Amino acid sequence: MPKTPQAIRGTQDIFGADAEAFAFVVETFERVRKLYRFRRVEMPVFEKTEVFSRAIGETTDVVSKEMYSFDDRGGESLTLRPEFTAGIARAYLSNGWQQHAPLKVATHGPLFRYERPQKGRYRQFHQIDAEIIGAGEPQADVELLAMADQLLKELGIEGVTLHLNTLGDGDSREAWRAALVEHFRAVKDELSEDSQERLEKNPLRILDSKDRRDQRFVADAPKIDQFLSDDARAFFDAVTSGLDAAGVKWTRAESLVRGLDYYRHTAFEFIPDEGSEAAGKLGSQSTILGGGRYDGLMESLGGAPTPAVGWAAGIERLAMLVGEIEREEAEVMVVAEDDDVLPTAVFATAGFRERGFIADMLVSGSPKKRFDKAVKSGAKVILSLKMEEAGFSSGLRTAGEEPLGGKVASEWEQMKPFAPQ
Repeated sequence: MPKTPQAIRGTQDIFGADAEAFAFVVETFERVRKLYRFRRVEMPVFEKTEVFSRAIGETTDVVSKEMYSFDDRGGESLTLRPEFTAGIARAYLSNGWQQHAPLKVATHGPLFRYERPQKGRYRQFHQIDAEIIGAGEPQADVELLAMADQLLKELGIEGVTLHLNTLGDGDSREAWRAALVEHFRAVKDELSEDSQERLEKNPLRILDSKDRRDQRFVADAPKIDQFLSDDARAFFDAVTSGLDAAGVKWTRAESLVRGLDYYRHTAFEFIPDEGSEAAGKLGSQSTILGGGRYDGLMESLGGAPTPAVGWAAGIERLAMLVGEIEREEAEVMVVAEDDDVLPTAVFATAGFRERGFIADMLVSGSPKKRFDKAVKSGAKVILSLKMEEAGFSSGLRTAGEEPLGGKVASEWEQMKPFAPQ
């Protein structure tokens, strides 16, 4: 007998309570994004490789180490999307979505990165994503963060804090970058190998290094506040005052930079508080939701300067935090206690579903044991059917759901005259 193929490392088959939690996250996201009037978009799973290399940056780990890229039969280099923002930006430019600016869009689906699989992190993973494109006002940042905060609350996730920083405008960021290069160059030989490589290309990444060799030099590194222009400072002040007005709690995180080249101004992450239940499940350094403003991204893809801000969150991580979601029990369980009434059972089950009831039926196994199995299933109302001399007969049993039982009985009385005999 041939050996059964196994799942590819870093992928997962989601089933049972895990699948219910996954679905709960997506359903809650869809409901919240409608409250904020974000349009739903669907994006290709793969793009031309240059979309990501130009938008994200050649020096980032995502582009240099983690992308799944391949040549198609026409010899063109394609890449499975490692994130949503670059593809959405490409679509904004190539489809003429500028006419809808400011454009609020949201999506969710699978992403792909070749990295070491670990708890809550996979090579094929799933994210929810929200973006506002064409809005340069701080209020756009505030709205996105308020949306994220409300989403986490409606998912029932507690013990999480918004960590917030500013990367300044383009001039502020470049001045800060130059100062960081000078600071870390003086201790280059004592930095980790990754940070030595990043020093000239992307020194901001050293600030969020988890390597102890780097962390001892981060505390004394130049801070962005020393280089902020008046406009950049005013922008950040407007974001923080807006969050205060919206009731969103936040804390300043001066070393928070986000790893991608396209970020400007606001950068943020929602992180579990130390000692919280969320930290116990994911670790206190795990980002649950993160993003920022990326005003420079459209230019890297050949578009006009376009302000934009967005965030993304891993569905798997959120699902781990929402706890176990029970499968929805049947409101009505139709039981065929006699094989002769199978057509009637099918008719009744279809009728209840058309009327908006969560319905299922038991038609397999020993007819004598079907009713007992229905009782054990936890169904709120059981409709039992069996054949007698005068035709089929039916009976209703309600388990503590009297109003529901009355509705089911009423609907069944309307359906019964049309049931197959």
